Amino acid sequence: MKQYSPENMRNVALLSHNSAGKTTLAEAMLYASGTTTRLGKIEAGNTVSDFDPDEIKRHISINLSLLPYEWHDTKVNILDTPGYLDFVGEVKASVRVSESSVILASAASGLEVGTELNWNYSQEVGQSRLIFINKMDRENANFFKTVEQFQARFGNHCLPIQIPIGANTSFSGVVDIVYMKAYSDFPSKEIPFPTELSEQAKILQNKLMETIAESDDTLMEKYLGGEELTSDEMSLGLKKAVSEGKIFPIMAGSALSGIGVMQLMEAIINYLPSPLQRKIAVAADSSVKDVVVASSSSPAALVFKTTADPYVGKLTYFRVYSGTIESNSQVFNVNQNAVERIGQLFLVQGKTHNPVAKIEAGDIGGVAKLNVTVTGDTLGAQSQPVKLESLLFPKPVYSVAVYPKTKADLDKMGAALTRLAEEDLTLHIRRDTDTNETILSGMGDTQMAVAGEKMQSKFGVGVDLVTPKVPYRESITAPSHAEYKHKKQTGGHGQYGHVVMNFEPLPQGAANEFENKVVGGTVPKNYVPAVEKGIQEGLKEGALAGYPVVGIKCILVDGSYHPVDSSEICFKIAGAGALKQGMLEGRPVLLEPIVNLKITVPNDFTGDILSDLNTKRAQVMGMNPEGGINVIDAEAPMAEVLRYATDLKSITQGRGTYSMEFAYYKEVPANITQKVIADRQAEKAKEEASK
Repeated sequence: MKQYSPENMRNVALLSHNSAGKTTLAEAMLYASGTTTRLGKIEAGNTVSDFDPDEIKRHISINLSLLPYEWHDTKVNILDTPGYLDFVGEVKASVRVSESSVILASAASGLEVGTELNWNYSQEVGQSRLIFINKMDRENANFFKTVEQFQARFGNHCLPIQIPIGANTSFSGVVDIVYMKAYSDFPSKEIPFPTELSEQAKILQNKLMETIAESDDTLMEKYLGGEELTSDEMSLGLKKAVSEGKIFPIMAGSALSGIGVMQLMEAIINYLPSPLQRKIAVAADSSVKDVVVASSSSPAALVFKTTADPYVGKLTYFRVYSGTIESNSQVFNVNQNAVERIGQLFLVQGKTHNPVAKIEAGDIGGVAKLNVTVTGDTLGAQSQPVKLESLLFPKPVYSVAVYPKTKADLDKMGAALTRLAEEDLTLHIRRDTDTNETILSGMGDTQMAVAGEKMQSKFGVGVDLVTPKVPYRESITAPSHAEYKHKKQTGGHGQYGHVVMNFEPLPQGAANEFENKVVGGTVPKNYVPAVEKGIQEGLKEGALAGYPVVGIKCILVDGSYHPVDSSEICFKIAGAGALKQGMLEGRPVLLEPIVNLKITVPNDFTGDILSDLNTKRAQVMGMNPEGGINVIDAEAPMAEVLRYATDLKSITQGRGTYSMEFAYYKEVPANITQKVIADRQAEKAKEEASK
């Protein structure tokens, strides 16, 4: 593949709900351009983009795939993205490094939630968008109904530039209403214009002509003068309007049969912007602000994806915004403030890596085995350290606890999780010191399941993914008094430690306290630290269910010792024993973590959300409806919302989002306390049995 100048390049993300046909469309485009010699099929597991074993197994896209092709002296980099909402990180990366998107919708299913959300992601970064209504050959395909859905949701600037010839089994081609020509078959060929569509096509052409004229003063002057725009004028005006986000053209076709695919490829070149038509997003803290899209400029490239390849190791994918990155050279990592050695560069075609000497401005490429570089970093020149705006990913909303299957898996688990998180920045790893669990967080259950399978297939680590434990706490609600004497005589020196203690509940959120009020030396000063140590260790496991104790003041008031048999360990044991007794006497309670929820849903789902929250012992703190969206603030026990991501997705058909953060601890209701204690006892019995 030869080198292209930025004006002869297009970087285009394919976005949609799952199963709208993105991968099949990409496959058809590669075939039509002559890049491939056969049409791969998802069912057969032989498409260019879905090459990962998990993708082949599940018949879905999981990873962003780069699929370049050449068409009419233009290079087009297609970025095929997953449709499942769990893999939003791949979508976010693709829209960040492309100037435009082709938004797919199924003519049979219409505008679905994934397509709607992906539209919003594209809009956030200011992309130009072109809509392709796919699957016109399917049963119940309805082009105009789908057009109406797009216009109702995104405005009347979503305008058809094509109409289909027939639908379902009678779908045979498309009409281009800019040039009033008809096309059919694959490879595409012009056919006689269907006269039955003439009137409808003319009405739509007039509407398109009017909207194009509104976006350009010169064309508007001609149009208001009573003259019709020529097809070429409409085409040029449409290109400008699409680039400026004033029109979103709608096209029709079938990726499976190939009808309309070549017209879409023409539209990508004719109407979607090149890298030259987009301002480069520079980070606010960049010392260099102005960056020019030119191969002769100082280099600036953004790393947008990192993955682990079983054969070559760490692979880094980057988009060059300015200048040129050359093989076997050095670049400066602006984020890490470090020099990075660049080895052999390559152009990516699915799983194929084609070696090249350089990657120039506007293009996308890859390199293996970088040392310090991670996703979101800028690679450039130390003399001109441009820092590009990084990638923004949503916060995780769904967590699982990760347990190794064997001792060998435990040894490798940490490194494998770290490499997983490098590949997907929506995955977060942490160690919960309260529950002693390794927690993996992300966007949903499908993503977690794929991560678990990838641990095994890619890194050889077997793991079990389970619901995380709730970090309960214990406390007391009334003052108590306890006396504990540790005394043993076994021949020779015995053991003796005796303490008398008072315990008091502290206000919510206060740290545990220890106070020594012994007078007269009944407990020698050198043994007091041992008593405190025994207390501190005892606080790690309460008397009620074995959870950590909080909100308690422990006061040493009296005791006794033996000049020969007493020791630090004896007073440590006595302190722990007194704490346990004092807990049982102080009306102990179980505390559970309460979290703040901020739930954003369409107004239509508000009632269902409130009903569901009632079943979760949640308390609604307020609602803020605005523009068809309602933001609900609520408090809920963590135990009830560990799987809220799944519940919310189900209730709102994927349209709802939420964030969750810890608020405070609160007493568990009595009926639930008994269940928690029983579950804890069963868990401990199981742990003992496994030892």
